[in-house]
Amino acid sequence: MVSRGSGRAADDQSPADRLRALILAGEMAPGQRLVEGDLAELLQVKRAAVRTALVELTAERLVERIRNRGARVRVITVAEAIAMYECRMVLEGLCARKAAQNVTEDEAGELRAIGASMEAAVRDGDPLRYSQLNERLHARIREIAAQPVAMEMLEGMHAQLVRHRFRLALRPGRPGESLPQHLRIITTVAGGDAGAAEAAMREHVLDVIRALGEGDELALGPLPAE
Repeated sequence: MVSRGSGRAADDQSPADRLRALILAGEMAPGQRLVEGDLAELLQVKRAAVRTALVELTAERLVERIRNRGARVRVITVAEAIAMYECRMVLEGLCARKAAQNVTEDEAGELRAIGASMEAAVRDGDPLRYSQLNERLHARIREIAAQPVAMEMLEGMHAQLVRHRFRLALRPGRPGESLPQHLRIITTVAGGDAGAAEAAMREHVLDVIRALGEGDELALGPLPAE
């Protein structure tokens, strides 16, 4: 169920931006119907603006239209998530290689600081914080890589995978398993070792694929209501 208060957003956000944020925050569960009238009231916009937003999010594959049933939040299966991660493994590996080639001393220090914060999150038993730092690390590596085509393709998959990544991060013991992998990525990228950085990133994403395969649809289903 969507929180009424969350429908209020900054003036500079489009209806599509606001609806996307609700979906990614888990306030709209996979499979939930998206009724134009209800969304217009929630977002305080006209139905035409809602229709435009739904078209945009359908193109992003966050929303799907079911014949004779209208629109709903798209359900992304574990099998689909694994297929996307297989593509991400190649693209993320490329970005790690490019980042190692481009990294400056200041950027290397920034990556090491993120790694230290990730270690602290694991020590403190804070998986949500760890998940946020995980996302920040990968995003920063992509930025340092300065490979616009790979970044665009990865960002296209990012929104579709956010639920699976979040659920995986909350799996008991998972942050402790992935921490050494992330620290190795940081060490190799910060050290400018392009080949080792690409290998470390590929190994990490391959481990994510393995972990997803060990889960099930229930374990990676809708986020709980907040």
